[in-house]
Amino acid sequence: MSNMSQLPSFLTTDPHDDLAVPVAEPISGAFAWPTPPYAIYPTSLPQQEPEPCEIEGLNGKVMQASLLAYLPAQNVIQLVVPPARKAMALRPNRFRRITLLTPLRPSFMDRGAVPPELTDFHPSIDYRVDMMDGSVLTGRTVGHVEQPEGLFLFPPMDDQGTVQRLFCPRDVYARFQLGESLGSMLVAEDTASPAQIAEVLAMQSQLRERRLGDVLLGQDVVTREQLEAALETQASMPMVRIGEALLAMGHISQNQLDAALIEQRSNRTVPLGELLVRAGYIKRDALRSALARKMGYPVVQIETYPVDPAALRLVPFGLAQRLNVLPLQTLPGRLVVAMDDPSRKSLIDELSFASRSKVIPVLAATEDLAQPIISAYQRHGLIEQAQVNLSEPTRLSFDEKGTEHLLADLEQVRVSETDALEDPPIEQSDNTLVRLINTMIVEANAQGASDIHIEPQPGRGKLRVRFRLDGVLKPYLELPHTYRSALVARIKIMCDLDISERRRPQDGKINFARFVPSCPIELRVATIPTNNGLEDVVLRLLASNKALPPIEKLGLSPRNLLALKEAINRPYGLVLCVGPTGSGKTTTLHSALSCINTPERKIWTAEDPVEITQIGLRQVQVNPKIDWTFAKALRAFLRADPDVIMVGEIRDEETASIAIESSLTGHLVMSTLHTNSAAETVTRLLDMGLDPFNFADALLAVLAQRLVRRLCPDCRRAEPAPEEWINELLDDYLSAWKGRTGGPDRAALRQEWMQRHGNAGVLRRYHSPGCEKCNNTGLHGRAGIHELMTSSRAMRQLIHGKGHAEDIEQQALSEGMRTLRQDGIEKVLAGITSMEEVRATSNTR
Repeated sequence: MSNMSQLPSFLTTDPHDDLAVPVAEPISGAFAWPTPPYAIYPTSLPQQEPEPCEIEGLNGKVMQASLLAYLPAQNVIQLVVPPARKAMALRPNRFRRITLLTPLRPSFMDRGAVPPELTDFHPSIDYRVDMMDGSVLTGRTVGHVEQPEGLFLFPPMDDQGTVQRLFCPRDVYARFQLGESLGSMLVAEDTASPAQIAEVLAMQSQLRERRLGDVLLGQDVVTREQLEAALETQASMPMVRIGEALLAMGHISQNQLDAALIEQRSNRTVPLGELLVRAGYIKRDALRSALARKMGYPVVQIETYPVDPAALRLVPFGLAQRLNVLPLQTLPGRLVVAMDDPSRKSLIDELSFASRSKVIPVLAATEDLAQPIISAYQRHGLIEQAQVNLSEPTRLSFDEKGTEHLLADLEQVRVSETDALEDPPIEQSDNTLVRLINTMIVEANAQGASDIHIEPQPGRGKLRVRFRLDGVLKPYLELPHTYRSALVARIKIMCDLDISERRRPQDGKINFARFVPSCPIELRVATIPTNNGLEDVVLRLLASNKALPPIEKLGLSPRNLLALKEAINRPYGLVLCVGPTGSGKTTTLHSALSCINTPERKIWTAEDPVEITQIGLRQVQVNPKIDWTFAKALRAFLRADPDVIMVGEIRDEETASIAIESSLTGHLVMSTLHTNSAAETVTRLLDMGLDPFNFADALLAVLAQRLVRRLCPDCRRAEPAPEEWINELLDDYLSAWKGRTGGPDRAALRQEWMQRHGNAGVLRRYHSPGCEKCNNTGLHGRAGIHELMTSSRAMRQLIHGKGHAEDIEQQALSEGMRTLRQDGIEKVLAGITSMEEVRATSNTR
């Protein structure tokens, strides 16, 4: 792989800059480069091959390059800049423009010259693009396209409509203008005089000189559209401290600010603005004016604003009344809340935790929110009259001590505005932090999450917590950066890890019943050091407390179920379950063990860790740190009179050899392996150096499996399957034979599908549009797809000769095996999952 020193100097200014990163191989993906928005040009198609291009760096230097791909989702453009031969991924904010050099011609040119009336109707016009660095890009273009990624222009190459495609990233330009300015056009048409134009321009200049906050203060928000526009405007404003804002506006003196800061050091629970109001230095109206003018908080007329009931449901009425806040609107991943002082950080964090959303504070046009809060909740039927108690103070006292709210206790104003930039970190021993972590684990278990990912960000970035639900990561919570060290340290203490070791990965296990007796679950913990001296933590919720599904409920086809039961009931031999991490291999093996777990059998298991416990099994936790490995555990089991041995994973030749020897000496051995298919499992073990004759004699069955997401049963719909869709499934199913003989007849296969899955003589295609039960995803829960290869005389002969995986698979197919893709297609026809899920988890070979 090339290094940063090989990058062109105009693409990066710092050898440690991660904005231009070399990569070893092209990134897959195809962006449809826009074409001029006129019918005479071809439709925009995804890029399929490298394009010659010209790229202009931020310093104005222009170089020739080869564009491989543009990936807006990853915010990178991949290209090769000679003389380098390796591809690199470049952030769009590292160049001014990129021009595709391949000419784009109108569709009519395939049939001759373009009719003049068409080019006259879509003539080229002047454009001007003002860059962020003050420079200007000018030229002519045939139309334009503006997308979230940036501005696409089309400079003409001739008078027949041939154009190039030019792209300016969104982050590098401030504004653009197409054609003649409006003022010049008005003067030319005698619609306005030069003096009138000059007067309007002067008014525009005055408006531009007004501070953004002054404009916001003069525009009360009354609609959702106005609110979204105001929040977008506020996001572009620089951060200003409230003390500096009040000082700049002349509301307080430097001495008054210093006195308030000294008082805040002794009373950190009170925001600075509130201290200034209490001291009589300013009035509350002046504080609100500073919050709007200098800090850009939108001012909302809550009496007339159409409150979103979904926002009210995220914040319980009692909490809204106590904190004196009114939820207004839900936006993607955000909750907009009106309050009298948006600078109260502890209040915002408490709302974030309660609503599990990022809270965006805005100013209420009125200071008294008590009655509007009650009216909003009553209007949407979220409270009863008996809940309303106007005699109780709805305004939160700043002197209130000892609250029981998780984040309010933790996140207080700890430093004055003139102290260091970094907030003091939260202590891991804080009782509310302990309860926060416990609550997070309990809710992950309640939601059916398989993993909890804790991801600290560098600098002052938020600490992100995500849950893996049905195999997909979903955001759960964001916490301030001050939580990261304490949260990681607390989890390490829970699983007895070394809290002082932050440079090496560590593994541990939490018996959560010690901390929350009502939630008896176990968690496997892995800490991973990341850059900037941080640590990620991943907690896997183990299934030890969950009911183990019987082998009949694993979703095996009737043939696979019968063959697997026959294999595990043999007195000796080797049964393997293979697949990637998280594909349910351990659950499958334990379900198989439960089928043969009888008082007449002695069953030993060696696992890392012990995820599932069963009465009757003798289960052992291996520990490589003390040299207690799978291989040594297997040797020990052989001296303990076993009938059945289960090995958590075959990781090396030693473990594989002992497992095979054990299976040949009268023991049934089960284990897992990380391979992609049943046939590849055989070649993988032979590549480890195993004796092919012993391995062939020992092998009974190899079960490969994957997990796919189920269609939501509550919103699943069925429709007659289109003919082209059925033919596509047939082609996909029959492709496993690669044109060789032995595969089923196409018509016979279709007839077989009709008998098993048809309804009134019609095959159906299922889909789920989404509902509340599945969070509008259309998917809920997971199902297994399987590929079971059993041993036979012909199969053993292939293994003796170290046959290729493809030959082994073809032999297995001729003996009745069905691949993962084929088993998945059967489950698609049964309405269990979608073809997209099957294709995403299985390969065609």
